[in-house]
Amino acid sequence: MSRLGAPLRGVLPFVALVVAWTLVTRAGLVSAIFLPPPADVARTAWELARDGSLWINILASLGRVLLGVAASVPLAVGLGVAVALNRRLAPVVEPIVSFFNALSGIAWLPLAITWFGLGWTSVTFIMFNTIFFLVFFNTLVGVRTVPRIFENAVRTMGGSRLHVIFQVLIPGALPSIVTGLRMSIGFGWRALIAAEMIATSTGLGFLIYNAANFHQSDTILVGILTIGLLWLATDRLVLQPLERRTIERWGLVSTVPP
Repeated sequence: MSRLGAPLRGVLPFVALVVAWTLVTRAGLVSAIFLPPPADVARTAWELARDGSLWINILASLGRVLLGVAASVPLAVGLGVAVALNRRLAPVVEPIVSFFNALSGIAWLPLAITWFGLGWTSVTFIMFNTIFFLVFFNTLVGVRTVPRIFENAVRTMGGSRLHVIFQVLIPGALPSIVTGLRMSIGFGWRALIAAEMIATSTGLGFLIYNAANFHQSDTILVGILTIGLLWLATDRLVLQPLERRTIERWGLVSTVPP
């Protein structure tokens, strides 16, 4: 029963939101031009799905997210570990990484369009910029916070530098790395939608922007809800389990069976 209770508790707020939305629209408190009823939004979503345009935009956005992750995460983790291994270099690099971390994402959009023009290159740059610095920073901090006693223990037992890196430092930093990955993809989605509104002709951001030009509130809400559902599915089905298993695997928490 407890296993079913948690999902139900997660669904109840959404049910309450839809009920409140329905009541507000039926009472006429907000004009349907500004806030269409849920039934109208569902009908529009079905029409967009049936003619294929919704799937085209979903696949375009997901493809850009995956490309950004594939291009930035391996490089960010590798450089983060390499910098953290140098005790003199790490304190020097950390402030500048924090600086660019604060600027990453949408702030670079005007320059990205100026440098690369409209299209996939600008959007990929924005995604790379957003994801890279968050993962890099979390990797750097994660490796630096691994207790040195573990490193000394491996060396005492005859372990090499590679043993220390792959059996102590990277595993010890994994919780921080996975947390950075989870955060960066969340921020990456936001940056992606903003970039798609300006720099591309496909994607959920473009769907929302184009619908706004024609005052199609139902289509705008379809795009917004699709983004939320995609992120919720990614976070709950992929990122949260990965983070939980990583933390449990390296003994930062204890699991007690129910």
